[in-house]
Amino acid sequence: MGSKLSVDKSVQVVIVGGGFAGIAAAYKLKSNGIPFILVDIKDSFHHNVAALRASVESGFAGKTFISYKDSYQDSFIQGRVKGINLQKQTVVLEHSEEIHFSHLIIATGSDGPFPGKYNQAATRDTAIQIYEDLVKEVQKAKHVVVVGGGSAGVEMAAEVKTEYPEKEVTLIHSKVPLADVELQPCVRRTIKEILLKKGVKLVLGQRVSNLNEMTLNVVKENMELHLDKDPEVITADLILCCTGIKINSSCYIEAFGDKVASNGALKVNDHLQVEGYNNIYAVGDCADVKEPKMAYHASMHAKIAVTNIINSLMEKPLKTYKTGSVSMLLSMGRNDGVGQVNGIYVGRFFVTIAKSKDVFVSNSWKEMGQKMPK
Repeated sequence: MGSKLSVDKSVQVVIVGGGFAGIAAAYKLKSNGIPFILVDIKDSFHHNVAALRASVESGFAGKTFISYKDSYQDSFIQGRVKGINLQKQTVVLEHSEEIHFSHLIIATGSDGPFPGKYNQAATRDTAIQIYEDLVKEVQKAKHVVVVGGGSAGVEMAAEVKTEYPEKEVTLIHSKVPLADVELQPCVRRTIKEILLKKGVKLVLGQRVSNLNEMTLNVVKENMELHLDKDPEVITADLILCCTGIKINSSCYIEAFGDKVASNGALKVNDHLQVEGYNNIYAVGDCADVKEPKMAYHASMHAKIAVTNIINSLMEKPLKTYKTGSVSMLLSMGRNDGVGQVNGIYVGRFFVTIAKSKDVFVSNSWKEMGQKMPK
């Protein structure tokens, strides 16, 4: 734990969003004895990196939801933020409750389709049960189609095929290369090879033209997916969607106006302060920083933001955030994985969740002598 600071009673940091960036900021603030309030729509942190494993393995989802109250007690408020009042320096919740801030950390993250993301106002038990219900649907299905071949899509297809090798699994992707564009070509090729070796059928360079008519995440016999460039009709009984990730900007877009980039992220300076505001920071996915949107980077943003809040209180120079090289690991089933760390190709690795309060454990980090961020 860091040393405790003596701060004025007027100091209260409000963190909007309890994802990887939000909890990293909360941890550092708590360690330094700085009063803060963490606000999130859920009652638990969701380790969505492991959400895809939780979609195929019964009992795993319980390891991916960690109660905020257990960690932060009265410093956590469950609620939906509907706006930010910059004049009054308050965060406004949906029932008009207002929380005053001296400093604000916006960590709203991004949203996307279940099961890769889960951003609903539900209890931990309800959320876990929803994943358990999906596991049962996957178990019943004979032919699973995964739509979207980014990082989430390739992991989802690999998880299903690894856990249930007898099932037919098809991955449909609008582009020909798989996974994220920031990854090295050799990594993306290896991902394709792993999927093909596992027996996943790949349909690349095509979109599903009738996806909005399909029933997702529930077994339904003889669902017909139509492709935009091929007359072939793909029939499935379970469809999992891994597309359409968008930045959560609804609570701040009205307040910040031209400080919001075209993708919904907030424009920030080198200190991760929102342009024009020395007491407001944007971290994680909602910060307009030119680098891959990853949990690791989100945690680094949070540490810089909190350090700069501390430095500002102590009248010290602010730290600059420097974007690093790509660090990305993809779980491709229980025993396979591929990615790159600090620009170095990583072949085979295994990802697990350890105890409920441990966020992420990867054998490859240990083997390379790297220390995973906490």
